[in-house]
Amino acid sequence: MDGNDRGLVKFTVLGHALFHTYELSIPLFVGLWMDEFGVSAAAIGVVVGAGYALIGVGAPVSGVLADRLGPRRLILLSIVGMGAGFALVGFATGLVSLALAVLVWGTFASLYHPAGLSLISRSAEARGTVFAYHGAGGNVGTAAGPLATALLLLAVDWQVAAVALAAPAVLALVVGLRIEFETVETDDDRDAETLVEEVRRTGRDSRALFTVAFTVAFVAVLLYGTYYRGLLTFLPDVLAESPFLVPVELLDREVDPAQYVYTALLTVGIAGQYAGGRLTDRLPSTTAFVGAFALLAGLALLFPVARTVGPVALVGVCLALGFFVYGTAPIYQVVVAERAPADVHGLSYGFTYLAMFGVGALGASIAGFVLTHATSNGLFVVLAGLAVAGTGFVTALRRL
Repeated sequence: MDGNDRGLVKFTVLGHALFHTYELSIPLFVGLWMDEFGVSAAAIGVVVGAGYALIGVGAPVSGVLADRLGPRRLILLSIVGMGAGFALVGFATGLVSLALAVLVWGTFASLYHPAGLSLISRSAEARGTVFAYHGAGGNVGTAAGPLATALLLLAVDWQVAAVALAAPAVLALVVGLRIEFETVETDDDRDAETLVEEVRRTGRDSRALFTVAFTVAFVAVLLYGTYYRGLLTFLPDVLAESPFLVPVELLDREVDPAQYVYTALLTVGIAGQYAGGRLTDRLPSTTAFVGAFALLAGLALLFPVARTVGPVALVGVCLALGFFVYGTAPIYQVVVAERAPADVHGLSYGFTYLAMFGVGALGASIAGFVLTHATSNGLFVVLAGLAVAGTGFVTALRRL
C-alpha cells in the first residue's frame, strides 16, 4: 500500500469499528431497558428492530448521498450522528424517548457502509488490501466494543455507560479530520434532469438484476439476516437464564457472566469470517452456504440442550454459533457476486444490505415476540426453522 491507501485504511477503519461497536453493544443494554422501563421483550424488540432496520432501509439513500456529497463528508457525519444517538440513549426516560434515540442512531449508522465502501472502491490503489484492513477494523469493533460496554456496565449505571460510549465517536471525529488522503470525487454539478435519469436507470438496473437466481439468493440472505439479528439481540438475556451463568458478586459489584460469554462469541466470529472467506476459495459458494445454514440450524436446536448440560457445553455451543454465524457472511457475499452482472455489483450489494440489515431486522421483533409469548427454547426452534428454510432456498439456487 502507498501512503494514500494507508490514509484511507486509517479513516475508514474508524467508522467501521465504531459501527460494529454500537451495533453489537445494544444487546447488552436490552435486559436493563426492560427492567428500567417495565416493558416486555416484544416492546423492546420492536424498538431495537426499528433502529437496526434503518441501517438497511437507509443504505440506498446513503449511496446516493455519497455520490452527491462525497463519501468522506458522509462518513464524518455518520460518526458524529452515531455518537450523538448513543448519547441520547443515556438520557432516555421511557420507551418513546429510547425509541427516538435508537432511531437517531440507526439513521446515522445507515450512512456508513455505502459511503465507506464507495470511498475505498473509488480511491484506493491496492483496493483488495484496503478492503481487507477495513474488514479487520470492523472486527475490532465487533469484539472490543461489547467487551468495553460490559466493563462499563460493571462500573457504572447503564445511562452513564451509554453516554460514555459517545466518547469514541468524538475521538474518531478529531482523528478523522486530521487524516489526509486523496479521493476521486464524482461531479456534483448534476441537475434535476440528470437525477431523474439516474432514478430511471436505477429502476431499469434493478429490474434486470432481479433474475430468478438473484431473487432466490436475496431471500436466502434475508433469512440469514433474520437469524443473525434474532440470535444476537436478546442473547445476553437468554444466557442469563442458565443456572450456570448467574450473576456473582465481585469487589462489591455484580458481575454478569452472560455478558462475557456473549463477548467471547463475537470474538470467535473474527476467526469465523476468515475461515468462511477461505472456504469459498476451495468449495463452490452455494455448497458452503448450504453447509453453513445446516450447521446454524443444528446449533440452534442444540443450544437448549447444552444449556441444561453444563457450563462447558453451553459455552462450547455459543462459541460454535459465533464462529459459524459470522463465517456465513463472506460466503453469502460471494454468492451474491456470482449471481449479479458485473456492471451492477454496487446495486446488488445495496439490495443485499437491505435484505441483511433492513428486512433482517425483523429478527429482533420476532425474537422479542417469541420471548414474550413463549420461551427462549421456542426462540431457538424458530431460529432453526429460519436456517432450514435458508437451506432449502440455497439448494434450489444450486439448480438454477
